[in-house]
Amino acid sequence: MSNFLLHIETCTKMCSVALSENGKLLDCIENDADNYIHGEYLTVYIEEILAKNKLTPSLLSAVSFSSGPGSYTGLRIGLSVAKGLCFALSIPLISVSTLKVLASLGKEKYPGSTLVPMIDARRNEVYCEIFNPELKSIKPLSADILDETSYQNFEPFVCFGDGAEKMSNQWEHRKITFDTSIKLSAKGQVAQAYEKFIKNEFEDVAYFTPLYLKEFVTGGGN
Repeated sequence: MSNFLLHIETCTKMCSVALSENGKLLDCIENDADNYIHGEYLTVYIEEILAKNKLTPSLLSAVSFSSGPGSYTGLRIGLSVAKGLCFALSIPLISVSTLKVLASLGKEKYPGSTLVPMIDARRNEVYCEIFNPELKSIKPLSADILDETSYQNFEPFVCFGDGAEKMSNQWEHRKITFDTSIKLSAKGQVAQAYEKFIKNEFEDVAYFTPLYLKEFVTGGGN
């Protein structure tokens, strides 16, 4: 039996949707725009990826959502679309750890390395969780204000995500590999989401909320 899962990623400016079958990636459509385009393009991308793979929404078994932290606007839009699909189709909602999604993408390129995925939280602050090469968390998720010596106890490590670029100059003499080409993508949700699907680890569609981690401040633009 085929279990088709739809994966939605809207935590950053990347608007990304992916489709998987029994834990294997089938397709992905995404756009790393300069502005937040989720409100305009997310539902379009979902329609496109289903049509491209000759599927109807009724064939979906579940929807996964990257639950934050990240952009307030992106998280709200992504979750509202995910919930709408789950309500309409009577299928479960799966939440996945955003930083672990990013870490899994880093592991594909840097197996055997300590992984430091970062999401930009403005100024010198990032959302960060540090993982060992087996994707086990070795520093809990937190919002961190960074300086020249931050995370030095974890060196050497690979630093990536949209929060990494801001530290590349301050940390250039440390034992750190920077790779700003690794960005959040719905492709990174597939393994986590399918594992939760098999274990029936679902969210309450009516009451589930994203992990914002910080209070919303008006005028911030995201």
